[in-house]
Amino acid sequence: MNVNIKKLFSIASKSERQIIGLMSGTSMDGLDIAWCSCSGSGTSSRIKIQNFTTVPFSSEFKEEIKSVFSRRDADLQKVCLLNEQIAITHAEMILDTLKEWNVSPSDFDLIASHGQTIFHAPKQLHGLENYPNATLQIADGDHIAVKTGIITICDFRQKHLAAGGEGAPLAVYGDYLIFSKEGENRIMLNIGGISNFTYLPADLDASNIFSTDIGPGNTMMDQFIQKHYPGMYYDEDSKLARTGKVNFGLLASLLDHEFLRAGFPKSTGPELFNLQYLENAMEKSVQPHLPNEDILATLCKFSADCIVKSILESFSEKDSPVIYMSGGGMHNPLMVEHLKNGVPFARFANTEELNINPDAKEAALFAILANETVAGGPIDFGGRLQVPSVCMGKICLPN
Repeated sequence: MNVNIKKLFSIASKSERQIIGLMSGTSMDGLDIAWCSCSGSGTSSRIKIQNFTTVPFSSEFKEEIKSVFSRRDADLQKVCLLNEQIAITHAEMILDTLKEWNVSPSDFDLIASHGQTIFHAPKQLHGLENYPNATLQIADGDHIAVKTGIITICDFRQKHLAAGGEGAPLAVYGDYLIFSKEGENRIMLNIGGISNFTYLPADLDASNIFSTDIGPGNTMMDQFIQKHYPGMYYDEDSKLARTGKVNFGLLASLLDHEFLRAGFPKSTGPELFNLQYLENAMEKSVQPHLPNEDILATLCKFSADCIVKSILESFSEKDSPVIYMSGGGMHNPLMVEHLKNGVPFARFANTEELNINPDAKEAALFAILANETVAGGPIDFGGRLQVPSVCMGKICLPN
């Protein structure tokens, strides 16, 4: 038997696996690195985050990614080179972090790498009849495996696509395994660049669980800040947005898009929700000249209203949902105020209450998916549209 297959069998047979979960989102703030201890599999899965950090990206590295991110005219050679370079950089960040934590790469069984999304193209967005749903994440898993010496599982989204999904959101799989609770209707709301939620019913019936992208989270606000406020990457503590006023004409135009009227589940990305989208809405609402602070206030309300609309369409007061937040948007106090005002019948919390650092949640979810790759199997959702019952991830061996 191949020595690597023996090692995988040994890892799968362990009572507990040490997995490094990685996540780099569309905000490109940095690489989330979560050391996760995972035991069991399927609905018996258990996870404990032993340590977590976000390694910030340098300005130069961010600009490199942005040069190919969400661009139809991206330089193909640059995409090819960055597929390797991002992986090498991520591997170096992992090794440096393990030194800081005073642990050895040999202490770990697996790395679960999401990679860096550079383009998301579901059919409902690209509109090309003879082409399938598609998405592209780069950061080659073999480079990470070879450089760290740790078996790496990557490219999770492709199996989801191959089985009929849109490649996103994948949170439903991990959310179902580690956050479901009998007797409590839960909404796992993640506000990253794009916002999404998973519904976990109180009766634990997997056929009623669903996950969907909602619309913009932080992406349009961050893009606007980065364009108009050099040296800034986001509106910290909503300081700028709070000094502005919501322009309701612009808000109405922002909310007027077929994606926001489409049913669930669905997926999207900065390919749709970007500064061109804002510019089109300003022209449509005949609001060509507004103070930057008013635009930021309106963009914040826009993201919040998209989330509120989706929740109100899915739940009523009798459901008494608890909304557990994660992602960068949960640190935007103005956004959170809008959400609480919009859904007064829900209780808002974050995943810290569930013993999962909310900033580490997405990285931890990919650790859970990697755990299923080696020790579990397809997660049964009954073959529903956009939620294929699959086991995801490609296995990359270090030698």
